[in-house]
Amino acid sequence: MGLESYFEQMTAFAREHQAWAVPIMFALAFAESLAFVSLVIPAWGALVAIGVALGQSGVNLVPVWIAASIGAALGDWLSYWIGRKLEHRVANIWPLSRNPGLIPRGEAFVKRWGILGIFIGRFSGPLRASVPLVAGIFEMPYWRFQFANFASAFVWAGVLLLFGDGLSKTLTLFAK
Repeated sequence: MGLESYFEQMTAFAREHQAWAVPIMFALAFAESLAFVSLVIPAWGALVAIGVALGQSGVNLVPVWIAASIGAALGDWLSYWIGRKLEHRVANIWPLSRNPGLIPRGEAFVKRWGILGIFIGRFSGPLRASVPLVAGIFEMPYWRFQFANFASAFVWAGVLLLFGDGLSKTLTLFAK
């Protein structure tokens, strides 16, 4: 079973069992934001698809948004912590060992943009996987990182859900 099929099943499950939408969104956002995992499992498409499914069902998106935001922030927090603890040894761990350019690119990005880089990095797949890790490796001040981390997580999750919700409304219009 391919990754796309897995996400389709998860979206159908969230549509049918709306009570599970909150923990599913938390888990997907956590995985999408966690270094290593997000390089292998890009879950943002599933987050948008669940936003579409929930938008069509009329479910209150606020709890789902909060869960996805907290999941994303905790994924980045754990990536930051791994970077602080493992430092440059993290480059020897798969899949980063197979993508040696990610850490130097992430370092250049964080050094250039600082706190704004955490926010911007959230919206780019490869950067989303490496920026928090690099921020930890190069010891960005903890509270500065956390401020950018949580603020960007809430904006990112909101954008994905609103995109999905808007897409569901557009699909409904064309279906009539």
